[in-house]
Amino acid sequence: MEQSTRSELPVGTSAAPSADGVRMQILATEHWSILASRSLGYTDSFSRASMFFSVLSGTVIALALIAQAGRFDSTFFAAALLLLPVVFFVGIVTMARIGNLNAEDARWVMGMNRIRHAYLEMHPELRQYFITSDHDDVRGVLTTFGINAPAPGVHFLADLGHGIQTLPGTIGIITAVVAGAWGALVGVALGADQAVAIGIGAASFLLYVVAQGFFARRAVNSYAQSNKAKFPSPAEDGRETP
Repeated sequence: MEQSTRSELPVGTSAAPSADGVRMQILATEHWSILASRSLGYTDSFSRASMFFSVLSGTVIALALIAQAGRFDSTFFAAALLLLPVVFFVGIVTMARIGNLNAEDARWVMGMNRIRHAYLEMHPELRQYFITSDHDDVRGVLTTFGINAPAPGVHFLADLGHGIQTLPGTIGIITAVVAGAWGALVGVALGADQAVAIGIGAASFLLYVVAQGFFARRAVNSYAQSNKAKFPSPAEDGRETP
């Protein structure tokens, strides 16, 4: 029977693909497109970070040469007061750009989770083989990223530790150090003694770290509110999370 059915097909043609097969091809194409977009985002993030570290290292080398030649005279303070704000500005815009790229990456992961949900709708028996999430809410996105926190803000110390280890967190700390150094130099230039200058530098550092944490948390909350989940994660009591 099978051989007679095949013989009835025109030469050079094959049986029409099933609806599930066409659906799988469309989903797989979109999946690979999202992967390509994520790859471009990572490339942009690394290039931005490299630009910041190039500016930072160039500034440090220039100030070291000026200090060695002039013994920390007025020329050194003038150069430092001019160059450190440039490094600080580059650090801020680098943080902003990487933050936007991270938001885009989270959106791509949300899309991949939705596609994974469609895969499991067609073949639910494969669920045991997936270690990433098929839910497109914040918890599902974090699960795909490998973060086991139920939601941002639930475990503050864990969120803080993870944030410092990331690329924007590292750049943010370095930018805060630049802000503290610039604040201390301003204090010295205005005639403050050593203790007061160190206090100004420490206050500048802490002020920037607090501001950075506030805006980062605000960005995460804004993302969570602006992207409505179609397939939210189930809560521990069996109900779906909002």
